[in-house]
Amino acid sequence: MFRGLAKARAALGPRQVGRVQTMASHRLLVPPPEALRRPLSIPDRLLLTPGPSNLAPRVLEAGGMQAIGHMTKEMYQVMDEIKQGIQYVFQTQNPVTLAVSGSGNCALEVALFNLLEPGDSFLVGTNGIWGQRALEIGERIGARVHPMVKEPGGHYTLQEVEEGLTRHKPVLLFLTHSESSTGVMQPLDGYGQLCHRHECLLLVDSVASLGGVPIYMDQQGIDVLYSGSQKVLNCPPGTSLISFSSKAKYHHTTPVIGLYSLRESLALLVEQGLESSWQRHREATAYLHGRLQELGLQLFVRDPAIRLPTVTAVVVPAGYDWRDIVSYVQDHFNIEISGGLGPSMGKVLRIGLLGCNATRKNVDLVIEALKEALQHCPRNKL
Repeated sequence: MFRGLAKARAALGPRQVGRVQTMASHRLLVPPPEALRRPLSIPDRLLLTPGPSNLAPRVLEAGGMQAIGHMTKEMYQVMDEIKQGIQYVFQTQNPVTLAVSGSGNCALEVALFNLLEPGDSFLVGTNGIWGQRALEIGERIGARVHPMVKEPGGHYTLQEVEEGLTRHKPVLLFLTHSESSTGVMQPLDGYGQLCHRHECLLLVDSVASLGGVPIYMDQQGIDVLYSGSQKVLNCPPGTSLISFSSKAKYHHTTPVIGLYSLRESLALLVEQGLESSWQRHREATAYLHGRLQELGLQLFVRDPAIRLPTVTAVVVPAGYDWRDIVSYVQDHFNIEISGGLGPSMGKVLRIGLLGCNATRKNVDLVIEALKEALQHCPRNKL
């Protein structure tokens, strides 16, 4: 055996011997997974969660197109069109407006790592999970983080924000416009102008709002705004949108297929019109609220003026386990809804009416599912 190996070394020469030895001296320890020999099977399900949402047929078709080079003139054209679409839905003329190759949380990291330095004062509205995320990232950066804590379901008044700005003199204020963990919509008018009087930048999370809630970035004085693609836009998860004002001032292989889908999602919103989209979400959610109350269910956000028209939080009825309700709706009706998240965990059910899913028909479907779930799920009457 050794003489044979010596002959093989001599025949191959010094450059190839190492590779042959490596191939010969290791065996495959992990066998091919049998699961991957079967066809991919995905259920056809109605997604009425806070995200992701069902994809429009046109967006699905875009995701099936052939990939091209990410640095070709055709791809640059797609990215230019995406930029214009984001500027439209954000209502901004900011030239630094782009799609990020990552989720909404990735966009938050992009914003904070480009706006904060170690030792900077950072004021954070923490009335739900997204404010908590911003707080944690700020701490990792080394900023001096000052949380403005609110109970889940609360929002911030101009007076409360001004008190925080006066006391802490931050370089940056973070507010969540659409707190999808609780269903609260934070008012934005006047907050940007207030921040600028205190020489502070305003960063706004609008992940669950885009296209479903009015937002006017330039007119509201927002310096940095970001959103996700998987919610109201009905786009596959994995890209997010961000815009920097002039005050707030890499090369990588972009997700080409994902950008096709994002472009088509923005095109659908442009064709529908922002005002029409806002109105459709308001009407569908108002109908949902009425049907929920007919079932005797209580809305978590008491004040109608600050309820999100894209994500509705419903108080888990007394005696029920929220997990039983969510499981029943999915198992018997093929509809996904969600429980709470972060500080609202265990307290609420969350129903998303996002993009093309914001219809009266879908409201009727989920109400029927909830009605039956409440009849059949176990209830602790103690």
